[in-house]
Amino acid sequence: MPPTAPDRTLTDRLSAATTVVGVIGDPVDHSLSPRLHNTAFDHWGLDWVSVGFPVRAGEVPTALAGALALGVRGLSVTMPHKHAVASLVDRCSSLAERVGAVNCLVVDGGGWVGHNTDGPGLVAALRRGGRFDPAGHRCLVVGAGGAARAVVAALADAGALEVVVVNRTAERAAAAATLAGSVGRVGTADDAGHCQLVVNATPLGMGASGTGTRAFPIDPSLLGPGQLVVDLVYHPAVTPWLEAVREGGASVVNGLGMLVHQAALQLALWTGLDPPEEALWRAVGPASG
Repeated sequence: MPPTAPDRTLTDRLSAATTVVGVIGDPVDHSLSPRLHNTAFDHWGLDWVSVGFPVRAGEVPTALAGALALGVRGLSVTMPHKHAVASLVDRCSSLAERVGAVNCLVVDGGGWVGHNTDGPGLVAALRRGGRFDPAGHRCLVVGAGGAARAVVAALADAGALEVVVVNRTAERAAAAATLAGSVGRVGTADDAGHCQLVVNATPLGMGASGTGTRAFPIDPSLLGPGQLVVDLVYHPAVTPWLEAVREGGASVVNGLGMLVHQAALQLALWTGLDPPEEALWRAVGPASG
């Protein structure tokens, strides 16, 4: 492992020789990923820097070609580009191909290789400190988009006894459930009460003014003690849905842990080094749910 970096600012060490990575999305000004990446680079003493690159829909092919030409070493991919990037890379990891979404790009052999660290990042966050291991437990995921699909696949890979997918569109729910193989199935909100882990991978946890629980992904009255409930949103730290669920006695976690651990996995892919996970947690503060 490289020695700890000397006490110097980012601008002190930037030069034409600095290795560049970044995050692409629209928008990216709110992204915590560069902070996480740069925390690790400072910890390692590497002459690397991570920056945000705003890339609009339709401009992804040009952005990827330009980044490759400029020698960018890796990219984190955020909304709304995860699906588009999966079809543009030279090849995908088995997991990224399986879920049809890419959130991490690595240069290899002169081209881009797409990875997905979202689902494994959530599992790592859940396991941190012995909080929760999906192995042998029933899990429910609300949603069927890119993040939900990654979570469904990762929970199954982690040994979940069952992965139930709930989504407004039955066809999309079925497609997501197949990613869990024999332990996946389509369900309804009523299944939540029988699951040890419930994950919301939609924006519905924010609720809607004047609509009450009808706007929530799962009625909080169905959830209670002995259950761990996760909302992948991390700003605010406690969504209205998590607040209502917590009042009913369930343990709640937001999406910050997933963000930290998916970034740690990206850093490992880019550098081959063991990520300083505790330093990354300190970089984002205590609001982890």
